[in-house]
Amino acid sequence: MRFDYHQHFEYGDYDEQWVQGFFDAAKSHGLDEIGISEHTHTFPEFEKFYYDDLILDNSFVGAFQKVWLKTNKFKHTLKDYFDFMARLKKNHAVKIGIEVCNFKNQSAVKKILDAWDFDYRIGSVHFLWGWGYDASKLIDEWNNHDLKEIYNEYAAQVEILAASGNYDMLGHPFNIRLFNFFPDFDATPYLERVAAALKKADMAIDVNTGTLYRYPVKEISPYADFMKIAAAYDLPITINSDAHQPADCGRFCEKAIDYVRSFGYKKIARFSKRRRELVDLT
Repeated sequence: MRFDYHQHFEYGDYDEQWVQGFFDAAKSHGLDEIGISEHTHTFPEFEKFYYDDLILDNSFVGAFQKVWLKTNKFKHTLKDYFDFMARLKKNHAVKIGIEVCNFKNQSAVKKILDAWDFDYRIGSVHFLWGWGYDASKLIDEWNNHDLKEIYNEYAAQVEILAASGNYDMLGHPFNIRLFNFFPDFDATPYLERVAAALKKADMAIDVNTGTLYRYPVKEISPYADFMKIAAAYDLPITINSDAHQPADCGRFCEKAIDYVRSFGYKKIARFSKRRRELVDLT
């Protein structure tokens, strides 16, 4: 079987005609099922966390992020989302997920998440010290940080996400390579820390093609060094496109299947009501 559980409606809207493109693309890639994992910045229920956690001062990073928070954000409630997904479910095999940022107050996040019947929850590191490191317009900020410190902080943030018990999978592991900043040191201890945290939390990993087609690194996340460790830890996987546009649903699915098979994976995780089963990867 084939699934794609990581995609977003944020660049369109809750419009059945527009989202039909996701299902059309899924069919063209032979997907058996898809899931939508709206970003938490879609929902006003999570707005306070962004204003609490992000750099929002008068620095270049702060100024950019203040504008980012005012652009196409917090436009639908969680009820809007679930109501729209219920309409889609009448005609499509689709799961309801969410992608949650690495907020500091995970206990408060839990109270919000637990009120809704998600099929799966993705926890993703999107910020380091309040800086949205994946924003291309903030690429110069990378020069202000030692790369070893970035790897250490990334691992620490994953450990917090995993320890919270809030999540079923880690989104795009080690996408800190996305702008081609590669370590000149042995990153294995950081990879091991992340794998150990995910194993203890019984979380899967999101094998994500988004970094292959959306970022300069042009590689699937997680990269090969972590995939080897993930396989050694027997971490379950999903294969996802991180599509933000309908045509990208399932994009490079076939390449990702070959990729994970090269590390010995023969099964993928399927989710329903936060219950996971492993099914044969075809």
